[in-house]
Amino acid sequence: MVISQTNTPNTREIGSHAENCALKYLLEQGLKLIKRNYHCKCGEIDLIMADNKIIVFVEVRYRKNTHYGSGAETIDFRKQKKLLASATHFLQNKRMLDRFCRFDVISVCQEQAINNQTENFQINWIPNAFQA
Repeated sequence: MVISQTNTPNTREIGSHAENCALKYLLEQGLKLIKRNYHCKCGEIDLIMADNKIIVFVEVRYRKNTHYGSGAETIDFRKQKKLLASATHFLQNKRMLDRFCRFDVISVCQEQAINNQTENFQINWIPNAFQA
């Protein structure tokens, strides 16, 4: 992980590191990366993966701790709606409307902090976390 000049990672750096960990985990589970950080007018999708012939849209959520709930619990109806619109845009743009797809959530929680740096993450993968 690249650390900012203050040696204390900022929110963007921690989020990027959590996303890297989530990607590594999914690759180890046999999924293949299609696109990372897909942006369109509707929003952003963190990871777009392939699980055999299924297109998997993955939202990665990081929490320093779970005192106020997991990262997955922060994905409300409005966020689901944005993810669905962004996924539809991707599928239309790539002419993949005939493909099966699902929406997964990776909730990443920091297990412990050593010298204010993220060292170990606990990963909770929720396949098919919500329906389109």
